[in-house]
Amino acid sequence: MENKSNSNAQEPMNINIYVLKKLAELGNAAAQNSLGICYANGQGVEQDYKQAIELFTKAAEQGLANAQYNLGVGYAYGRGVEQDYKKAVEWYSKAAEQGYAAAQCALGLSYEYGGGVNQDYKKAVEWYAKAAEQGHARAQNNLGLCYENGRGVEQDYKKAVEWYAKAAEQGDAIAQCNLGLCYENGRGVEQDYKKAIEWYTKAAEQGHAFAQFSLGVLYTAGRGVKQDDKKAVEWYTKAAEQGYAAAQCALGLSYEFGRGVNQDYKKAVEWYAKAAEQGEAIAQCALGLCYEYGRGVNQDSKKAVEWYAKAAEQGEAIAQCNLGWCYENGREVEQDYKKAVEWYTKAAEQGAARAQYVLGLCYKNGCGVEKDDKKAAEWTEKAAKQGFTDAQYDLGKAYMSGLGVKKDIEKGMEWLIKSTEKDDV
Repeated sequence: MENKSNSNAQEPMNINIYVLKKLAELGNAAAQNSLGICYANGQGVEQDYKQAIELFTKAAEQGLANAQYNLGVGYAYGRGVEQDYKKAVEWYSKAAEQGYAAAQCALGLSYEYGGGVNQDYKKAVEWYAKAAEQGHARAQNNLGLCYENGRGVEQDYKKAVEWYAKAAEQGDAIAQCNLGLCYENGRGVEQDYKKAIEWYTKAAEQGHAFAQFSLGVLYTAGRGVKQDDKKAVEWYTKAAEQGYAAAQCALGLSYEFGRGVNQDYKKAVEWYAKAAEQGEAIAQCALGLCYEYGRGVNQDSKKAVEWYAKAAEQGEAIAQCNLGWCYENGREVEQDYKKAVEWYTKAAEQGAARAQYVLGLCYKNGCGVEKDDKKAAEWTEKAAKQGFTDAQYDLGKAYMSGLGVKKDIEKGMEWLIKSTEKDDV
């Protein structure tokens, strides 16, 4: 979930530039602020942040709250002046103390993230609450996040939903997405995929990348809507084009397996690469597989290992298993059975059935570890219970012979029969 500040200066009065300049020269604070906004946004004049800061300063020193806020924004983002979070907080505080909601929200952000002040979640909540009670949508969303995460207040999902709803109803895309996520996961409200779809759609139509991705996931799964791979791809594409890594990975999968689009390995690789370069572990593993099997790219085992390693180091179980296999077989790395076992173990402990089965074989054969029939049987059974056919067969034989387990002909037969019923998982 997200928490962002509105960095734009407040909108100026609807009055022509000539009049604004004359009034500003006469010391009219409102005119100075409005003219400053014109310079900041390049409205009716050439954009000039320095000139904007000068005008905001003149108005702020006269006590005009929205000018004080705008001056704070200038210092916070280093627009027309050297970036200075402490000065930003000083000006936000002056405006906030006058009850200016946007400044109260900005001050809340400063306390939440420790920008220009010592981090203080309780003070952040205090300022968010002041702005939220005035109907400031972003403050309402941020206050919802504080309740959801227990920052500065006792964790309370219901209150989080209440504040998200207030902001969402005002059209705040981040709050709409957060509310959709609450309905999807049943957090603070009864789980309701249809309502999740409704709120995600509102946010997605405003260009919110996470909401677009989430819609894609729900269309893929058929939750709250009729299952539709084409619509899923449409939403994944919108998010992916904004650089959202998880959506890029999902779009890569769609192209690889021809779900909602014509199968296209080259496009799959393109999208996997974009996500992988951002550190998306699943995409890194998928890209490694493409290089290993030459799907959409020239076969390159060395690059495959490189991508497996990146994903494995982030804890991606399939990549860990694949990397273990590379070490076991000396595939573009020096053969090292101990390292193979290390990676198999990491994957197996996460529940990867293939890794559990192979780890069982390592213990059975004393490959990279001391031979241990009991541990071999334990790992084999874990994989067998997940429906891994080879593990079911080996476990059946183990029970039939009493190797690593207490001999049990009946159990042995059960596992041998199961091994013939379905494919590997």
